[in-house]
Amino acid sequence: MESNNNFFLKRRSVLAKKIQNHPISEDDLNIILNAGIRVPDHGALNPWKIKVIKGNKLKIVDEEVILSEFIKENPDASSESKLLESKRLQRASVVLAVLSTPVEHPKIPNWEMILSSGAVCMNLLSCAQSLGYAAQWLTEWYSYNNKMLEYLGGRSGIDRISGFIYIGHKAEEPLERKRPDPEKVISYI
Repeated sequence: MESNNNFFLKRRSVLAKKIQNHPISEDDLNIILNAGIRVPDHGALNPWKIKVIKGNKLKIVDEEVILSEFIKENPDASSESKLLESKRLQRASVVLAVLSTPVEHPKIPNWEMILSSGAVCMNLLSCAQSLGYAAQWLTEWYSYNNKMLEYLGGRSGIDRISGFIYIGHKAEEPLERKRPDPEKVISYI
């Protein structure tokens, strides 16, 4: 395994459409999940939930939620589009849905709880990638779909889907993408 410094300087996601969905080990999945919840969390409120979707459940969610909602919103969609939507989650071995589930608190702002949920997503992603898996954090259209939120156990109007972390195997090493110029985004005060 690379040193931590090299991993974070070279970390990159594999596009979900290029992930191979061969099984991943349960031991590795447990490491990823446990690393995912080790995030900054003011007040130890745990204002997030992780829903693990794997095995036959990937197909069920694709067909019963994603495809049905896509057709409802796009009744004239092409058969190619419908086929794509019917296999969204099945591109991966495991998909981790992260919900932001803020709670009422007199001192801790909602914004901090939302940020904590994003940190869960990044920890899950980084841990999976550090173990050599292909992974991508996505918020495609179904992240903003109320039926999907409710299917995952979210409360409409309160909770939100922070993202879907797709995890599988690399078909090939991902290409490097353009990164920000440090001089344009980092400054010292």
